[in-house]
Amino acid sequence: MLLDCVVVGGGPAGLNAALVLGRAKKKIILFDENKPRNAVTHESHGFITRDKIKPSEFKQIALEDLKAYPEITIKNQRVYDIKTENNHFVILTSDGLTYQSRKIILATGLKDILPNIKGIHDYYGTSIFSCPFCDGWELKDRPLVVISENERAFHITKMIYNWSKDVVVCTNGKAVFTNEQKQLLANNNIELIEEEIEYLEGDKGQLRHIILKSGREIARAGGFVTAGLQQASPLAQVLGCSLNNMGGIETDNSGRTNIAGVYACGDNAVIAPAQLIVAAAEGSKAAMAVVGDLVNEDF
Repeated sequence: MLLDCVVVGGGPAGLNAALVLGRAKKKIILFDENKPRNAVTHESHGFITRDKIKPSEFKQIALEDLKAYPEITIKNQRVYDIKTENNHFVILTSDGLTYQSRKIILATGLKDILPNIKGIHDYYGTSIFSCPFCDGWELKDRPLVVISENERAFHITKMIYNWSKDVVVCTNGKAVFTNEQKQLLANNNIELIEEEIEYLEGDKGQLRHIILKSGREIARAGGFVTAGLQQASPLAQVLGCSLNNMGGIETDNSGRTNIAGVYACGDNAVIAPAQLIVAAAEGSKAAMAVVGDLVNEDF
């Protein structure tokens, strides 16, 4: 059987794409390996009617929504290869089965690569975060740290200053600020620390201190980090999709990639901000593009 579309990835982008396709009477399979980027996240924010929802609860509600549409099949399998064949795609999965589809939506997401700092994984997702729009409210007016080793340091520091005026910036030994940026930090009473970090100290996921190589301790109640990003799946490269300079899959405004019949949505295409509501919206747009392209081909 030739499917209309295969959606790879069961995060908010893939789930919403599946919903739109199912409501358009398209025969689809959603493949979900169930290894979400937000596995460390206790609550999701910024989605109206779903503010503070647990990611696992959001997903369960979404899956219940999809059950109403018989055209949607959900399989908890990893897609490890996709090949092109006679103007359609052949999808190979971890259970040894193959499927054929006219279109592909990649909603495979990204992986966060944290700085190599001892202890950072103990606090990531509980008191250290990457997106101020997602978690800034919960840390508002507290003494915060921004940990950044790259050129995004200045931008995120300015953003964090919106939520708290008590901010220090740690670059972990890297020189990433210009002299002009350093002056602006000083003008706003933001301390810049370019010394290497020895480790992070705290209790039960709550950051308490930044310990520097010199032995200096800086008391902080939380913070933000600019994580490195990489594609969670190699499928975009396997298919020949172009990537942008941030590592995201290049698409047009509707999610079409440079490979005909392949679409991308969610964090793997829209690098920032990594918000549930943005990913879901991008999934909807990509699915509508798929439906429109299928209709035009068949009409």
